Amino acid sequence: MTANLFEPVQLGDLALANRIVMAPMTRSRADADDAPTALHVAYYAQRASAGLIVAEGTYPSKHGKGYCRTPGIATALQINAWRQVTDAVHRQGGKIVLQLMHVGRVASRYNKAPDAQTVAPSAIRARGTLYSDAQGMVEMDMPRALGSEEIAVVIDEYRQAAVNAMAAGFDGVELHCSSGYLPMQFLLACSNQRTDGYGQSLMGRIRFTVETLEAMAAAIGAARVGLRICPGNPYNDMRDDDPAATYGALLDAVSPLGLAYLHVSRSPDPALDAMALVRRHFCGPLIVNDGFDGPTAAQAVASGAGHAVSFARHFIANPDLVSRLREGAPLAAFDRSLLYTPGAHGYSDYPSLQPSELQLQAVAATGSASA
Repeated sequence: MTANLFEPVQLGDLALANRIVMAPMTRSRADADDAPTALHVAYYAQRASAGLIVAEGTYPSKHGKGYCRTPGIATALQINAWRQVTDAVHRQGGKIVLQLMHVGRVASRYNKAPDAQTVAPSAIRARGTLYSDAQGMVEMDMPRALGSEEIAVVIDEYRQAAVNAMAAGFDGVELHCSSGYLPMQFLLACSNQRTDGYGQSLMGRIRFTVETLEAMAAAIGAARVGLRICPGNPYNDMRDDDPAATYGALLDAVSPLGLAYLHVSRSPDPALDAMALVRRHFCGPLIVNDGFDGPTAAQAVASGAGHAVSFARHFIANPDLVSRLREGAPLAAFDRSLLYTPGAHGYSDYPSLQPSELQLQAVAATGSASA
């Protein structure tokens, strides 16, 4: 039977009302305590018609923060603040999971707490710069290589973050294993030159990600844990000479865990069909991502290429994306210059075709803030 983009689907323990997923996007709006605010409550509640929201990458410990104004899930204050977000989404009938993002070496001390460290599998600096409110564009820090005994501590930080996310009312969590962040740094030889059991060979390099997923699954149930990958992604100074082998081995190892889903983006390498690769090595539900519009998303679901399709940029300027796709209505364009700026403008003030009470309240708040 052909599946429909707008019909329900079950991903592990997550019962989705439709197959349209809001992908995680860093928007840099957290407060001085790295906690979400009333802006986040409005932003996510406006988009709760998605079958599933994957909330923005959130650090599991202070050492995992790399960018300015990104949130955490490590303190009681942060947990309580996220609870306001999840309650608002649930009141609108939505489902929401939290993406756990430890950036590893993709970090600057100017964006971290004074006692936070920048750590990675090996002491290899990532080439490139990132933004700091204090200093503007700065080079990424030289990381300190994690000691063998410290790796278990970092894995436990992920486990605790998953527990914290459930305490904050999330329906599950997603492990960010892409974009050059810590799990991907362990996966690839360009950033992992360890000589212990977490390096040396491909099986050693996949071990950190596998054990992290196992720890989170043991804590909250595998059917509430997802995994995000993008084979061949060079972002943040990554290089993989054989992504098919890397991700084939990883997925062979994690497929038996019974995860809620695998969230996979198209590979930027034109020679690599990431979707075909994951179908060969992963037997669970798939969320497919990158470059989809309404017709191509419908085709992906109808053909069985994915159980659901995630959208990022289209959800920025279209809080009512689900209804627009259903009705074939035109999609609004987002303002790229406002992606990471503080405040409601370019965040929670994009209008719906038929503004809800939530939308009108957000627009009114924006006007008051700018008056």
